[in-house]
Amino acid sequence: MNDSKDPLKEKLKYLRLKGLSEHWDDYLKVAAQKNFSHARLLNHFVDEEYRIRRENACRFRLQKARIPETLVIETFPFDRQPKLNRKKIMSLYDSMSYMKNSQNIIWMGRTGCGKTGLATGFLIHAVNQGYSGRYVLFAELINDLYRSVADHSQHKVLKKYLSWDLLLIDEVGYVEVEPVQVGLFFTLMQKRHRKKPTLITSNLGFSEWGSFLRNDHLTAALVDRLTENSHVINMRQCRSLRSRLTPDNEPGNDQAKS
Repeated sequence: MNDSKDPLKEKLKYLRLKGLSEHWDDYLKVAAQKNFSHARLLNHFVDEEYRIRRENACRFRLQKARIPETLVIETFPFDRQPKLNRKKIMSLYDSMSYMKNSQNIIWMGRTGCGKTGLATGFLIHAVNQGYSGRYVLFAELINDLYRSVADHSQHKVLKKYLSWDLLLIDEVGYVEVEPVQVGLFFTLMQKRHRKKPTLITSNLGFSEWGSFLRNDHLTAALVDRLTENSHVINMRQCRSLRSRLTPDNEPGNDQAKS
């Protein structure tokens, strides 16, 4: 099948069987070496095409998720966080019950204790399992919502963030929010409530959220929604995993994030 005008290859391209077209000769060699029957050869073709398509789809979903750094649960230093409920976290991770039950997971703790690393690991795992996902900093989300008011695209922007199977909002509480932004943020969380799960990281406890949301009524309503259908991972007693820079300590040695 070296000829680009080979009729079979052209048909495979037309059928969008790219993997099968590109690896046809290799598959035939494997079939000959292992003396595949016709039925087994067909199954082999289908299995390989299915595998390639799933891998490509997963890569595409990861690109769309806009995850700034690949942090997976397998490399999280649980041994350095003895006060962290590892059993609860891994139970949620392995069972993916939060996805099935549309439950949120909220990580709360000091800067540098590993909240972002854990949340990102959950997001990547969900994407690898076939779900769509998106990472966004709280500050970026708020700015996006604010711009939508100026050009009257609130519905479009909210629809975008509602479309993801799993949404990770990182660093909630690092910026103060204007009243119109608070309203849109509340609307987003209300519409995702019990329909699609959201991952949230914050360095502030719920009692402190009023300091940046600056709307007691909506803050109380938002916290009520979140706590009613969420797993809260309390990391406030966990230590910072970030290495302090000294002349003998080069940056970049510690992969843990906030």
